[in-house]
Amino acid sequence: MSTVIEVGSAARAGEIVRFTRRSARRYNRSRTSLPDLFVDVYVSVLALGCAVALAVSFVLALRGEFAQRSATDSGLIADPVLVLPSQALEVLLTFAALAAVVVLGRRLGPLAVGGPESTWWLSLPVDRRPMVWGPFLRRAVLAGAGATVAYTPVSILGALERAPLTHAYAAATFGVLVVAAMGTAALLQGSGRSVGLKFAAAGIAVAGAFATVLVPSAWSFGAALVLAMALLRLVSPRAGLVSGGELTRAGAVSGHVGSSLYFMDSNELLRAVRADSRTAHRRGARYFRWPMRSPFAALLRADVVGFLRLHPTPTTAVLWLVACVAVMLVDGGLPVFVQLGAVVLAGCAVASGFGAVARRAALVPELDGLVPVNPTLVRASRAAMPAATMMLWMALLGGVLAFLGAAGPMLILVSALAGIGMGAGTVRGASRPATDWSAPPVETPFGPVPRAQLAALLRGVDVTVLSLMPVVLTLYLGVVALPVLVVQAVISGVVFLVVAMTNPHGNG
Repeated sequence: MSTVIEVGSAARAGEIVRFTRRSARRYNRSRTSLPDLFVDVYVSVLALGCAVALAVSFVLALRGEFAQRSATDSGLIADPVLVLPSQALEVLLTFAALAAVVVLGRRLGPLAVGGPESTWWLSLPVDRRPMVWGPFLRRAVLAGAGATVAYTPVSILGALERAPLTHAYAAATFGVLVVAAMGTAALLQGSGRSVGLKFAAAGIAVAGAFATVLVPSAWSFGAALVLAMALLRLVSPRAGLVSGGELTRAGAVSGHVGSSLYFMDSNELLRAVRADSRTAHRRGARYFRWPMRSPFAALLRADVVGFLRLHPTPTTAVLWLVACVAVMLVDGGLPVFVQLGAVVLAGCAVASGFGAVARRAALVPELDGLVPVNPTLVRASRAAMPAATMMLWMALLGGVLAFLGAAGPMLILVSALAGIGMGAGTVRGASRPATDWSAPPVETPFGPVPRAQLAALLRGVDVTVLSLMPVVLTLYLGVVALPVLVVQAVISGVVFLVVAMTNPHGNG
């Protein structure tokens, strides 16, 4: 009898889902005209074609640059004490990508429902599996297809001597492994804090990275396909057992991320990704036992404690540091501009990760006006911990590069000074004003470009890159010149002062 009820429940749920989707399609068709649809498709295809052409030309140019380099060529480090095989870097990047899919998939929730569905569907006494399984499967397949396309240039640049069919196998294997990673994230979503499943996910990512890079073939693709199908088979009966609260939470986070990407708001994107992250609530509690003699000291203590609680572990910063050093030690040496680009990318990524306190404070900027402290000192207090942390991170990076022979020991001082401006740039980016969507986009041969929105998106990144320029110049020259040291100190000091003295909200 129970089997009959479950079958009927699943059938009714399927009918509800099909009815909802048919109604949505009918509503969308009624509000869309054929000329508008043609223009949208034409513009999208044209923009996609231009983007693909630029990407292909860039990959071919890099491939030619790599092919012309000999084994004796070196990058920023002439004679490194340790040399990593070129495939080791590709394995690390592949593993990092698969691990990121699992972590972000678990945080966003591969099994999710939106706001209307949570109100209309979850309250019904029917099986939830038809409601969440179809969207999850589509998302997993689309993620796998996108990963296959994105991994193709990585495979081409990682091993120039491979045949085209081998590159195709490597890209297809990676795409199928991304589908498997989505399945693992779905299992983690339904099983809570299963330690064994987390170790299994890490093992799958490690084995998949080695199989994709070292043995790309029909066998590795077949093994990855079998693994993905097995994981999806495990997820399928469990999809309807995920709690309604978890499905609603995942849908809210996924919707928040999607809207942040649509509106090109990196601050909202980071808030959405870190929305459900667990923080160490007891970290820094002992600092509240110290008596404070001034309002500024109390504010600074609050910012320090908030920073420690919102950044319980420096795992991401350490991983970026390791990746940046690994780029310098690749066998044969990558081109100099690639290594310098890796330093800039790592610095911007780490700096933006340390702005959680400033981003949360920027949600209600009026609260800063209630503190009996000068607004300039309030912003300086907000930038103190990001600047101090970036000084430490940049000093570690400069110390490792100086030890490897990229420049002299003074590189440590130049890098540490750059961290001051980079930390201030984090606060500048976190407190950027709302994007002005009233400004029309600029028409270009590649389609309309939202110039005003891009300018708002780059706020904060601009001064972070500016603060890094003396370090980049020092690495390029291989010598720490005294004028560069002075310029670095001036740039970082000016950036910190400008960020502290400028009110981005214009309310006092």
